[in-house]
Amino acid sequence: MMSQTGPLGLIGSLGTVSKVVLLVLFLFSVVSWTIILLKWRTFNAGDRDDRRFMNAFAKTKDQEDLRRQARRLPASPTAMLFLGVTDRLQEEGREGLTAGSAEPIEAELPADRQYMDRVVTHLVQDQIARQETYLPFLATTGNITPFVGLLGTVMGIIDAFGEIGKQGTASISAVAPGVAEALVATAAGLFTAIPAVIAYNYFLNRIRKSSFQTEAFSIELVHRLQIKPKAAGGRG
Repeated sequence: MMSQTGPLGLIGSLGTVSKVVLLVLFLFSVVSWTIILLKWRTFNAGDRDDRRFMNAFAKTKDQEDLRRQARRLPASPTAMLFLGVTDRLQEEGREGLTAGSAEPIEAELPADRQYMDRVVTHLVQDQIARQETYLPFLATTGNITPFVGLLGTVMGIIDAFGEIGKQGTASISAVAPGVAEALVATAAGLFTAIPAVIAYNYFLNRIRKSSFQTEAFSIELVHRLQIKPKAAGGRG
């Protein structure tokens, strides 16, 4: 049987409120670590697919072939941006975008350059929003779990002093075990919060780098589109 000073012994000696606090912190920790691993894989896949798409964009001359390659790279923000722009062009019934061309490409659209800029901006923001999925939970975990742990500590200390009052002694041997048990909740809160904060800041930095790359690609893509307002009489 494990002694009272072991980890399970400490947890077993905690009060009901402290045990509930530890359970809440455990759930926060499990979910946050799941998100961290998921986002890590997602960002790595996005970087890999971005490199593949940019390489294909520089070499592929045929638009439809490039679109087929882009569809096979769903984790790439630049590939999804390219598909979004070309889909919008096809919806408008216009052609003229050819990847790899060094010259501006004329595309007779029913809207002006400002319209296409707004479309590109919306697509870029949509990619950023996708990358930020689940990150608010990490921020929430980093912000509140230390306080949840502190709550458990406070409740544990209250129980410890209550027990001291029952025993009628305030010696170190009587006070120390109860305080040590109460501090378990604070340690658990910090253990849960610190990885979440580190991961949140790390992923935000990766999102900034990815969004900069996507915006740079969008500038190049729009530069290759020479937008002409639609003629008053329509296309003949």
